[in-house]
Amino acid sequence: MANAIFPDLRGRTVLVTGGGQGIGAAIVRLFAEQGSKVGFIDIAAKVSQALADELNKAGGTVLFKQADITDIDALKDAIADISAKLGAITVLINNAAHDQRHKFFEVTPDYFDDRIAVNLKHAFFAAQAAIPDMIAAGGGSIVNLGSGSWLMGSEDLTAYATAKSAAYGLTRVLAGEFGKDNIRVNCVIPGWIMTERQIALWVDAKGEEAIFRNQALKRKMLPEDVAKAVLFLASDQASGMTNQQIVVDGGWI
Repeated sequence: MANAIFPDLRGRTVLVTGGGQGIGAAIVRLFAEQGSKVGFIDIAAKVSQALADELNKAGGTVLFKQADITDIDALKDAIADISAKLGAITVLINNAAHDQRHKFFEVTPDYFDDRIAVNLKHAFFAAQAAIPDMIAAGGGSIVNLGSGSWLMGSEDLTAYATAKSAAYGLTRVLAGEFGKDNIRVNCVIPGWIMTERQIALWVDAKGEEAIFRNQALKRKMLPEDVAKAVLFLASDQASGMTNQQIVVDGGWI
């Protein structure tokens, strides 16, 4: 089935954090398919550059910048470079995250701070860096990626789920503050999405049984399922939507 085309996304500069793999890569692909100019940031150089090269060869306009998103200065430098080379950023997708499992009683203050840095802090500062472009352009769209883990009460993800629950809080305060500037801010909450990382590390027979027991849709959810929701919220088809949270989990929650 062909994907929907959103004409207003053609030619717009889109920034995606964590765009080299998993859900982020699916988001980058679909925006490139729309004819958007896509800049994405990731720490994994080899797979990210391969993705950019593939999409550019196919006729896209895709720029990869390597940066550790927990290094806020490096993150801001990468965003500034993307804006300078591709034009004013009017779509920001705060996707980067790392759902490392951890035992509650083994979490140290340093580890907790690290989980906040990799799952939340960068989203705040990416917005801080991109919103001036949106104001100057007369509007824009931000989509923050949360996680169903905090709504499910998932075990061994306490620090991660705490950080990702704040994606919705960040969404609501940014939507309220910058609505006057025609900037829409929404949040997408993925369920258990079958990325390569999930399949390699955690999707076993027990996990598959849980998916088919708990989801209303009796199929595995794919990165493209999330990416399609992100594109819709970024586009003018969602022009009346802001301050919202959309769950893409096959009906688990």
